[in-house]
Amino acid sequence: MTRTSLPEGVLDAPPPAREQQPRGSATIRRLRRGVRRRAGRARRWAERTTRRELAHAVHAWRSSLQVRIAAITMVVAGTVVIIVSLVLFSQIRDQLLSVKEEAAIDQAQNGVLYAQSQVAAIATGDGASVRSTLDRTVNALRQRGGAAGDFDVVMVHRTGEVERTGPSPSPLFEALPRALRAEVASGGQARKYHPVPDASGEPQPTLLVGAAVPSDTAGTQQVELYYAFPLWQEDESLSLIRSTVIISGIALTLFVVGIGVLVTRLVVDPVRHAAGTAQRLAEGQLEERMTVRGEDDLARLATSFNAMADSLQRQITQLEGLSQLQQRFTSDVSHELRTPLTTVQMAAEILHEARGDFPPHVARSAELLRAELDRFESLLTDLLEISRYDAGAAVLDSEPADLGALVARVVAGMTALAERHDSQLLVNRPDEAVIAEVDARRVERILRNLVGNAIEHGAGRPIEITLAANRTAAAVTVRDQGVGLSSADAQHVFDRFWRADPSRVRTVGGSGLGLSISLEDARLHGGWLQVWGQPGNGAQFRLTLPLTAGGELTSSPLPLRPTLIRRPGVPL
Repeated sequence: MTRTSLPEGVLDAPPPAREQQPRGSATIRRLRRGVRRRAGRARRWAERTTRRELAHAVHAWRSSLQVRIAAITMVVAGTVVIIVSLVLFSQIRDQLLSVKEEAAIDQAQNGVLYAQSQVAAIATGDGASVRSTLDRTVNALRQRGGAAGDFDVVMVHRTGEVERTGPSPSPLFEALPRALRAEVASGGQARKYHPVPDASGEPQPTLLVGAAVPSDTAGTQQVELYYAFPLWQEDESLSLIRSTVIISGIALTLFVVGIGVLVTRLVVDPVRHAAGTAQRLAEGQLEERMTVRGEDDLARLATSFNAMADSLQRQITQLEGLSQLQQRFTSDVSHELRTPLTTVQMAAEILHEARGDFPPHVARSAELLRAELDRFESLLTDLLEISRYDAGAAVLDSEPADLGALVARVVAGMTALAERHDSQLLVNRPDEAVIAEVDARRVERILRNLVGNAIEHGAGRPIEITLAANRTAAAVTVRDQGVGLSSADAQHVFDRFWRADPSRVRTVGGSGLGLSISLEDARLHGGWLQVWGQPGNGAQFRLTLPLTAGGELTSSPLPLRPTLIRRPGVPL
């Protein structure tokens, strides 16, 4: 049996990592992408939440008087409480520290007198004697105590450049600030607030009081006495006072806000009740009234509101009666005139057919008689249609219809009238059919009225008729280049028998009710009939209808304002 030897270092060499490295890198990349996706989702969720909360806060601020008053009251009360608390806390702190300083200075002065009696006979050259005297004096001063509370003492004996401290070593001596030592070295008394490490090494706020101890040996030696008064008791007292002031301030602010909200609610609730009652009155519930309680201002408001509601109810009832009487009168007169009008039309038709046998002036009278009787019949038809709308008897007969075919039929019927007025009808419509569930007769009547109105006011310039549709609605615009409309005229253009210029004679022969009927027809479909106008730049009417019967409109496929306004006299 033979044994094959392996090269040296093979067993110790690490396995090849060429195949594992791409796999590990791909895993890391997937982990990083996952982390980034999660971070992005978390960031987007936080942004959406912030925007939603901000929108809710803005809505609450705008819609609620109570929220505004509570917020303003909280800001004002909180500001006042903070200012008062700061002033009060500052005065209390200053008073505590002032008492502490007075007691510390008195104790330091007494200590200086005692130390002076103890160091009078110090032997300058004997270091052991100096250190023994300092230690003995410090221990005696520590036992004497005082009104300033806990304290620590250190004494410094300096001869030339040599300093000895008692006790030695002294952490307090190491913590003394240079400015304090410089003042004491000049022979005066000084005090200073400075952090000094405690037994555990943590710096604590401390009042340091230092003074020079008079000595009989002038100029050869100098003795300094330093007291350290920890301020932890004062700090605890101030912390307790601070917490008490903060809690009291918050409680006081909330109490004031609660009172403000309560008072506001006493005022706002009747106002909200009045608003709800007014809304129900506007919806037609004329019997709604406010409840009157007491004899204060709110009670007088409720009484006045109820009186106003009674007056409005009486007036609305009277107006409804007059409106019904007017509707009935219009309908009855229109029906009653129908029979004599038919007889007169028959006679006028005979005269019109025989006008060739009459003298010229008589033949012309027969033609005018027939034209005016046709206009009279159109007026009666429109009056009957308006009376049906007023009575709420108009019914919509919807069925799928091609709006493009309707537009083409209207244009074909109005072309002769346009030629008589030297106008040209231009149609823009999509290649595909626009099918909508509409009452074809009423939509065709709307378009005839709009095109006829454009011909009458178009000043002989071209008229554009545009059809467009989207997924939910279809729209037709009729654009003329005539005299145009002002913003004030646009508000009355759909009023009955309204004319922008009362002295202007109708050239198309309309009844003055066409646009009013067109508006009612559009509303019956759940659609819009709108107008844009500008003096000197013509006008544009836009009819927007839902593609399905009963659908709701949110937008129109065509803009109301023309995208291109041409100067008068410039051809299309």
